[in-house]
Amino acid sequence: MSIKRYGTGQTGAGGKPLPFARAVEADGWLYVSGQVAMENGEIIDGNIVAQTHKTIANLLAVLKEADYGPEHIVRVGVWLDDPRDFWTFNKIYQDYFGAHPPARSCVQSSMMVDCKVEIDCVAYKPKSA
Repeated sequence: MSIKRYGTGQTGAGGKPLPFARAVEADGWLYVSGQVAMENGEIIDGNIVAQTHKTIANLLAVLKEADYGPEHIVRVGVWLDDPRDFWTFNKIYQDYFGAHPPARSCVQSSMMVDCKVEIDCVAYKPKSA
């Protein structure tokens, strides 16, 4: 089995190195690390709407880098800081994934950085013959 890592050596808030890959691919499976509304190493300002759009954009960028798309996503994990944001988050989420809805878990959780939402996913694409 071959394993390919994407986005190692990245930095987070304050320029600190992140000790994980943005994604790891193994035999057609792509495991994308939790993405947040980060830009240039800092969490963007904004409410759940702005942060959800940026978080999903970051997730899709990692997928694209690995040559996957939203149609390849099998499972999504979502962490929301405030459960009152659930329905607003769902409306935005559906705009991105409504055509290819993956399995999903969504929980309330305190975040490790000052963000409102974090999303990870698992995607699958058969290897070319």
